[in-house]
Amino acid sequence: MRKPRFLLAAGLTLLLAFSFLLNPSAEKHRTAIKEATAERSPIAGALGIGAITAFASTYQSWGVLSYTTANDRVRSVGALGIIYVLQ
Repeated sequence: MRKPRFLLAAGLTLLLAFSFLLNPSAEKHRTAIKEATAERSPIAGALGIGAITAFASTYQSWGVLSYTTANDRVRSVGALGIIYVLQ
């Protein structure tokens, strides 16, 4: 009975360690914001709106999860190396 609990604890510890290691950095968030803005609107991309939004964003990290905010709105959320840019 101890072996399944040990394996579960080891698996959760490994997942937590990978979550810390794969947490996206501020620069990755900013790059994702620039790319998503240019993809959604070529005109906004050409005018540099995404770069301005990315520059003005504030990065917050909770260790396993990170996000950026600009103008009191969440712009992007990232975890496990994946970044999702909100509209």
